[in-house]
Amino acid sequence: MHEGYAYPYQCGLAHNEVHCYKKPTVVLYHPYGWYGDGLRMGTSTSLVRTKVGETEKLTINLGLVDLGQIDLLVQEGFYGNRTDLIRTAIRNQLSVHADELKRTVSRRMLQVGLQDFSRADLERARAAGEMLQIQVVGLVRIAEDVPAELARATIQRVAVLGAFHASAAVRRALADRIY
Repeated sequence: MHEGYAYPYQCGLAHNEVHCYKKPTVVLYHPYGWYGDGLRMGTSTSLVRTKVGETEKLTINLGLVDLGQIDLLVQEGFYGNRTDLIRTAIRNQLSVHADELKRTVSRRMLQVGLQDFSRADLERARAAGEMLQIQVVGLVRIAEDVPAELARATIQRVAVLGAFHASAAVRRALADRIY
């Protein structure tokens, strides 16, 4: 087993109090690959790391035994924290289903990633007489300076599997077109 210094303090929650003590966390060789910072390293699986502003909070309910097992793995140094374990587990499941995801994205003609729409983009679409059908797996952002009337005049449909960021006025204007 290879050990390497990663974090100067180990913190935990006990009886509604945070307790930190000096304990180096180790980077361990795992039977399925090297892990560090909760991410698999040195494999052919390509992981796209998101910036802090490109994440969404997700709340899950877990049984107490599952939660206890997660805490035990964190305490033993396999993961830096609960979030690292959960992200790793989700990424592993997405990797297991990667081929089906690719087929579905292709079949449904979805864009994957971030799709930004500026006021100028929508004005060009209106000048060309186009109605946009936005279908994205990831994040769609409509600029804050886009008037609700322009969005309604140029966006026929918005289907987002992920997150949709737009002003409240644009969201109201497109309410019957968001799927």
